[in-house]
Amino acid sequence: MSQRSGQEDPERYLFVDRAVVYNPAAQADWTAKRLVWIPSERNGFEAASVREERGDEVVVELAENGKKAVVSKDDIQKMNPPKFSKVEDMAELTCLNEASVLHNLKDRYYSGLIYTYSGLFCVVINPYKNLPIYSENIIEMYRGKKRHEMPPHIYAISESAYRCMLQDREDQSILCTGESGAGKTENTKKVIQYLAHVASSHKGRKDHNIPPESPKPVKPQVQNAVQSGSLFYGELERQLLQANPILESFGNAKTVKNDNSSRFGKFIRINFDVTGYIVGANIETYLLEKSRAIRQAKDERTFHIFYQLLAGAGEHLKSDLLLEGFDHYRFLSNGNITIPGQQDKDNFQETMEAMHIMSFGHEEILAMLKVVSSVLQFGNINFKKERNSDQASMPDNTAAQKLCHLLGMNVMEFTRAILSPRIKVGRDYVQKAQTKEQADFAVEALGKATYERLFRWLVHRINKALDRTKRQGASFIGILDIAGFEIFQLNSFEQMCINYTNEKLQQLFNHTMFVLEQEEYQREGIEWSFIDFGLDLQPCIDLIERPANPPGVLALLDEECWFPKATDKTFVDKLVQEQGTHTKFQKPRQLKDKADFCIMHYAGKVDYKADEWLMKNMDPLNDNVATLLHQSTDKFIAELWKDEIQTIQRASFYDTSLDDPAVDRIVGLDQVAGMNETAFGATYKTKKGMFRTVGQLYKESLTKLMATLRNTNPNFVRCIIPNHEKRAGKLEPHLVLDQLRCNGVLEGIRICRQGFPNRIVFQEFRQRYEILTPNAIPKGFMDGKQACERMIRALELDPNLFRIGQSKIFFRTGVLAHLEEERDLKITDIIIYFQSVCRGYLARKAFAKKQQQLSALKVLQRNCAAYLKLRHWQWWRLFTKVKPLLQVTRQEEEMQAKDEELVKVKERQLKVENELVEMERKHQQLVEEKNILAEQLHAETELFAEAEEMRVRLLSRKQELEEILHDLESRVEEEEERNQSLQNEKKKMQSHIQDLEEQLDEEEAARQKLQLDKVTAEAKIKKMEEDILLLEDQNSKFLKERKLLEDRIGEMTSQLTEEEEKAKNLGKLKNKQELMMVDLEERLKKEEKTRQELEKAKRKLDAETTDLQDQIIELQAQIEELKIQLSKKEEELHAALARSDEETVQKNNALKQVRELQAHLAELQEDLESEKMCRSKAEKLKRDLSEELEALKTELEDTLDTTAAQQELRSKREQEVAELKKAIDDESQNHEALIQEVRQRHATALEEVSEQLEQAKRFKVNLEKNKQSLESENKELACDVKSLQQAKMESEYKRKKMEVQLQEFMSRATEVERVKGELAERSHKLQSELDNAYTLQEEAEKKSIKLAKEVDKLNSKLQDAEELRQEETRQKLNLSGQIRQLEVDKNTLLEQQEEEEEARRNLEKQLQTLHSQLFETKKKLEEDVGSMEGLEEVKRKLQKDVELTSQRLEEKTVAMDKMEKTKNRLQQELDDLMVDLDHQRQTVSNLEKKQKKFDQLLAEEKSVSARYAEERDRAEAEAREKDTKALSMARALEEALEAKDELERFNKQLRAEMEDLMSSKDDVGKSVHELEKSKRTLEQQVDEMRTQLEELEDELQATEDAKLRLEVNMQAMKAQFDRDLQARDEQGEEKKRSLVKQVREMEAELEDERKQRTLAVASKKKLEMDLNELEGQIEAANKGRDEAVKQLKKLQAQMKDYQRELEEARASRDEIFTQSKENEKKLKGLEAEILQLQEDHAASERARRHAEQERDELAEEISNSASGKSSLLDEKRRLEARIAQLEEELEEEQGNMELLNDRFRKTNIQVDTLTTELAGERSTAQKSENARQQMERQNKDLKSKLAELEGTVKSKFKASIAALEAKILQLEEQMEQEAKERAAANKIVRRTEKKLKEVMMQVEDERRHADQYKEQMEKANSRMKQLKRQLEEAEEEATRANGARRKLQRELDDATEASEGLTREVNTLKNRLRRGGPVSSFSSGRSGRRNLNLDGASVDMSDDDADSRAGDFNETQTANAE
Repeated sequence: MSQRSGQEDPERYLFVDRAVVYNPAAQADWTAKRLVWIPSERNGFEAASVREERGDEVVVELAENGKKAVVSKDDIQKMNPPKFSKVEDMAELTCLNEASVLHNLKDRYYSGLIYTYSGLFCVVINPYKNLPIYSENIIEMYRGKKRHEMPPHIYAISESAYRCMLQDREDQSILCTGESGAGKTENTKKVIQYLAHVASSHKGRKDHNIPPESPKPVKPQVQNAVQSGSLFYGELERQLLQANPILESFGNAKTVKNDNSSRFGKFIRINFDVTGYIVGANIETYLLEKSRAIRQAKDERTFHIFYQLLAGAGEHLKSDLLLEGFDHYRFLSNGNITIPGQQDKDNFQETMEAMHIMSFGHEEILAMLKVVSSVLQFGNINFKKERNSDQASMPDNTAAQKLCHLLGMNVMEFTRAILSPRIKVGRDYVQKAQTKEQADFAVEALGKATYERLFRWLVHRINKALDRTKRQGASFIGILDIAGFEIFQLNSFEQMCINYTNEKLQQLFNHTMFVLEQEEYQREGIEWSFIDFGLDLQPCIDLIERPANPPGVLALLDEECWFPKATDKTFVDKLVQEQGTHTKFQKPRQLKDKADFCIMHYAGKVDYKADEWLMKNMDPLNDNVATLLHQSTDKFIAELWKDEIQTIQRASFYDTSLDDPAVDRIVGLDQVAGMNETAFGATYKTKKGMFRTVGQLYKESLTKLMATLRNTNPNFVRCIIPNHEKRAGKLEPHLVLDQLRCNGVLEGIRICRQGFPNRIVFQEFRQRYEILTPNAIPKGFMDGKQACERMIRALELDPNLFRIGQSKIFFRTGVLAHLEEERDLKITDIIIYFQSVCRGYLARKAFAKKQQQLSALKVLQRNCAAYLKLRHWQWWRLFTKVKPLLQVTRQEEEMQAKDEELVKVKERQLKVENELVEMERKHQQLVEEKNILAEQLHAETELFAEAEEMRVRLLSRKQELEEILHDLESRVEEEEERNQSLQNEKKKMQSHIQDLEEQLDEEEAARQKLQLDKVTAEAKIKKMEEDILLLEDQNSKFLKERKLLEDRIGEMTSQLTEEEEKAKNLGKLKNKQELMMVDLEERLKKEEKTRQELEKAKRKLDAETTDLQDQIIELQAQIEELKIQLSKKEEELHAALARSDEETVQKNNALKQVRELQAHLAELQEDLESEKMCRSKAEKLKRDLSEELEALKTELEDTLDTTAAQQELRSKREQEVAELKKAIDDESQNHEALIQEVRQRHATALEEVSEQLEQAKRFKVNLEKNKQSLESENKELACDVKSLQQAKMESEYKRKKMEVQLQEFMSRATEVERVKGELAERSHKLQSELDNAYTLQEEAEKKSIKLAKEVDKLNSKLQDAEELRQEETRQKLNLSGQIRQLEVDKNTLLEQQEEEEEARRNLEKQLQTLHSQLFETKKKLEEDVGSMEGLEEVKRKLQKDVELTSQRLEEKTVAMDKMEKTKNRLQQELDDLMVDLDHQRQTVSNLEKKQKKFDQLLAEEKSVSARYAEERDRAEAEAREKDTKALSMARALEEALEAKDELERFNKQLRAEMEDLMSSKDDVGKSVHELEKSKRTLEQQVDEMRTQLEELEDELQATEDAKLRLEVNMQAMKAQFDRDLQARDEQGEEKKRSLVKQVREMEAELEDERKQRTLAVASKKKLEMDLNELEGQIEAANKGRDEAVKQLKKLQAQMKDYQRELEEARASRDEIFTQSKENEKKLKGLEAEILQLQEDHAASERARRHAEQERDELAEEISNSASGKSSLLDEKRRLEARIAQLEEELEEEQGNMELLNDRFRKTNIQVDTLTTELAGERSTAQKSENARQQMERQNKDLKSKLAELEGTVKSKFKASIAALEAKILQLEEQMEQEAKERAAANKIVRRTEKKLKEVMMQVEDERRHADQYKEQMEKANSRMKQLKRQLEEAEEEATRANGARRKLQRELDDATEASEGLTREVNTLKNRLRRGGPVSSFSSGRSGRRNLNLDGASVDMSDDDADSRAGDFNETQTANAE
């Protein structure tokens, strides 16, 4: 087997320890506990034992912790017996389910076994560490072995593919799939490495050493398999291995999951000759992610070559390629991100070496690197939008010049092609200006296309290098490395193509698997109907690729690309229309779903988002630039962009650009004609100009790939990621299950269950299960198949459960597990029986022994009794003495001896006879065996002779072939020499051409440099001009702003005094006023004309009486319109109230933010104070240390200067040293106390800073949540604002219209006054006209209902209008400015109008009656609006109920789905039960026939029937439970129907009430009834609000409970942390005590040394005394130095900590600044809204003033009018009260706005204080940094002085000093470790306290919210009371209106009577005139009465006349409008 590699045994990672697997204890445990798998959220599945069954549920006990749980039967999965543990092929598992597969993979992975078979699959789990299983010994171990002979390995797959290719002459393929980072590329490398070793040509196979390497946990950038060991492959094999590093550099990149992720798929085709040697290779690539070249996600890199080039290029190369730093390129989104363990510079050199090995020329390499640099330069081109148009411009073309220099283009032409490309329109070409977005998109598209073409050229070049046409390839092995199935949250076009590919590959696997199954069944002679499970995937594949009837996804996408106006939405609509009924297609269930459609793949449901699909499918490109690149002066660039290269099929997308510019050109429309055969295979020949999309090209390339794979014998490798953390030995179950599902492993297992997956050879089956059928097989030899058949018959298995083949027996799933259970039970019974027999035998033996002992005891007693009787008898004594002397006794003994000898001889004789018989039998058997062996030997000799002849023939053939081969090789060598000579000549010519080109390049470079200088100068000039223009624009803007400010100042001053306002307005707006005067004069002329026309009309009034009736009707219609306008005004008022409520909410939020900022400021001030305290303490410590250092320096100088004095005062010095020691001890204790205090304070400071940081993070999270909620509220507000704006515009328009109408009314009132006498005759028609008015009012109510419906429709459309919100806000600001200007104009006009109206006030007085009627109708309409709002609330409530019922219905549907799943599972079990039932019936029939023979099996059959009965009972119980569920659902449905009936009854009751009210009351009573209805609806609203309040209280209670739970948890955590801190403090104290003890021991040692020195001083001379004294001084100095060094280190550590704290504080402050900026933005938005509200307020104020003026005028008119109009005065008072209320509300709004402004100013002041404090902190930090530098300088000086001192005595005391320093360092390390532990503990405590504070803050926020909700409820209650008051007032008004109506009726009757009297008098006068009688007295007597009547008629009919004139005006107005 394999040898050890290093220290690890590779067999440990390959072979399973079967001793552990075949453990009898485990087998017994599995049998006893009935172990099963149950689902687990943490581990996927957990082992448990079944304890009890309760219908559909089972009580289980977890094996891990013994806890009991109740699980549904549907969730339980069976567990395999222990004999199947760590099985190498999971298809052999008897229980094939997800839990068993996961458990087997997990056990093998934790044992180091990363390879596992699953049928045809080889499952590989990434180990994330190096394994010694890829060495040369392992390769040799697998070489020539079959797959089942060795453990699973990628080498086994490679070997089987290689051997099948050689033996069967069939092409092979190895398919490696998996997610990114799963190890696909690494396993592909191992396959190539293995094939390069075993199939290299004999030239390079002198020493096949394979590098002992293993797959890396993260794939390395370049894995040089050639250089990593002593490999000596041939040139081709070496190049094949070196192709991978080049492709990795250009096609791999760092992602979040993987540091070396392949961003393309590849199919490597290795060609072999007839003898099995490698003769060439070919690489095809798919799905290059070219968008990564221009854009990367966070923490990801682009392709490796960019970083390698920038890091590894030399200075000369950088200058040639115009390279810059990493941060200077826009396409490198994340700058320079390094890969751990990889150096880009080294990888660049390895890539260059690999290119040299691949025979890349220097010119080719340089050209490729130029293209890479040019792709980076594409990103540096910046465009700018021109000032007066949307056209793009290029202000700085430096990057464009660099790009054109690298690509060999003209700068001006390139700029023109980008900014204004030529487009063909008809037969002509026109230039089209591009916008900035289109230009950016064009540049990015060119960068992607350039890199894609470079990559395709590189693959083409590698294929050219690997192509060996000298040898003919007989067959090949293809290795497919492609991405696996991908399911993201939202999937795009790229994921659909990848999933489509995997569907095709899974179909290939299913088909291949069952072809092999069918072959094995045919080989074994088993009858089985073939099922092609590959057809299961065909519907999904048809859904994607079907061309027509109906068309699939790709076909529909191509079809939409034909239409220029097609969008992604039209594509989705067409797809839903065509494929909406497909079984594998689903539409989104809800409108809020982000996905556009879903496809049901084999791996699961996948949601797709169809954004940018048309753009990705068409892949547009700028044709003008492509032409320039094709005409480039650089030959390499021109070759890249020529037609042959350009039309190579493009199957690469991953293009996720979000821009949507105009499509310049579609590359698919290229003229794809005449393409030659390339390395990619035969290209597609299409007609000229045919439409070629990316999807079509990819589909064709995939079809070609699948055709290639179908013609091969596939081998499947599935790579799996164990975890996303890249940790070895960790496996996440859910992640692995998802990948198994996506990779098709579970799909394969599902298919396996349909056949006979478990198979076992006859011998093993007989050996293991013969114990179950002891008497079935007779003794003697029997064939294995016959024995198995007898055993099966004895076992009486159902024929459907097994098949017997030629060498194996096949079983369905679960049968072997059942047999294992039966075997365990049988063995248990046998063991129990054996134990009982043994115990019985031992018991019987012991009993017999006891009986023998008893009988012996009786004999002994009897003999003893006889002896006691005879012992004194004399004759007995004589007998005993004589008996030995007798001969008779001896004869008996001799006879006994002879008998014994005779018996022994007989036994010997029998034994010899038996041995003789045995020997004869053996002799005969040996003779027979001898004959057999002789025959076999004869046959073998014949076979050997034939084999020898065959060998001789083969040797001769081999010699002939070798001679031919040598000839061919000699020819090849000659051809190679000739080729080499030609290559040398070619190189010389190329070098000459290169020299010429270099000269040309130098000249061109010089020219371009000059041009660059020129362009830069022009750019500077252009910049200056643009700056001037910008300054001018700014100046003009400032002037405009100044004018606007002056206008606003004028407006404010105009409000102070009218005269000043008029003067300023006249000074500023002189021209406008003149124009207005002209307009007014024209109006006056028009009015004079109208007066003249009215005088003419007066004369014609007699003929227009009928017209006046029509005009009155039109006037009534106009009144209805006015009512509608009044209702809209009321809606605006409600909207303003809602907006004020929203502003109060925003005000509360702003106050909350202010409070939070104030709290944060307080915390920052506390941090500042703590940092100041720490700094002062550090400065104090620094001063103390400096003083100590100065003292030490003075002492050292004194010791050096006064050596003689020290000799005399030695004793005194010793005393001083002792005192200093004591002082040092005291100082050390004090210093430790100070250090402890500093640490505590530092810990508190760190705690506070960390708390602030965590609080800031929490605050950030809360702000984000608030931001989201505010955004949603902003959207809703935007919708409301839009609706309000529309309403406002309409109201403004109607207000102006009403003003014009009022003016015309006033003009027509004069006419009404003139003709009022003439209209007296028609007063009897007014009653009918009033009836018509009431009918019109009802129609208006109907219209209001319709308008409410339309409002609902508009609300539904508001969501679509949100996209236009930003543009509308801009327009709103512009319009607000215009409105302000127009309002100024309007004010001036109003003033002039007031002057003119002073002359007409007498006429306007008579219109007061009309206004009173209008106000009454307004009130009625307000009441109607209230009733409509109540109806709307009812409607919303009903909609909520409908939504709740729909939600319940969806829940029920989910439950039904779950029940369907259980039903399917039960159906499967029922099928199994039916099979078992058939089997039971057969067994029952056999039992009835053979009852007498099989009585012993009756008990077993009873148990089986009982089990089936239990299962049947369970099934019945399940059915009963389902019935109960159905009954409960039916009850719920009945309850819903009852609720519906109740609602219908309530509705009918309401209708009945309404009909009763309508029948009981008149027309005015109808409105009262509607008011009652609105009252009821308002009461319902109150109830709903109460329920909402209760729900809010419940939520508050829940939050309080959660707060209590959190407080309890926090107290527990705090106690735990306190205990941990106490334990750590105790450990620190123990360490401190040990350190003090060590210091004391060191001091004792020092004292001993001093004593020895004093003794030595006594015996030595003065010099030795001097030396001893110097030693003591040096030791003291060293101690001082060490202490100083310690202090300096501690200070440095403290300084570092302070710096870290400062950095954290700065980071937190930066976050605070960002938050403050966001708050400022929000405040600016609020200010804008405030400004808008102020403007609206000003407009409403002006309207109010105008209304007040009108009110005053009307009041004067009312005072002049008749005394019978008291009701109008009441109406006026009510209106005045309403206006006063509105004014109060507006004043309150102004006060709120002022408060908001004050708070905003306060926040600005706080921000300023923050900035000042930050500046102060920075200055203090700078001071501390200066102090630290000064201390470092002092430290350096002290170190230099100490070094000088050490130099003097270093040679004598070096060893002792080093030892002391080592001890000191050790102590310092211990102290530092202790400090770190203390700091960590403090951090933990601070975090907990900070979390506690956050929880408290959240609780306070929730309380505030609750208070706000209560306030809102109180406001709502007050609003309800106000509405009730309004209802009461409306009822009173209704009664008054009825009284007024009756009064009008009476007046009309009087008028009719007066008119009749007048007619009678006129008739009498006429008669008398005819008679000629006296009439003077009569006429004079009647004249006064007639005048009185006329006057009365004028008074009575003034209103009617006004109505008729208003109707006339309305008719004329409508005519003008038409």
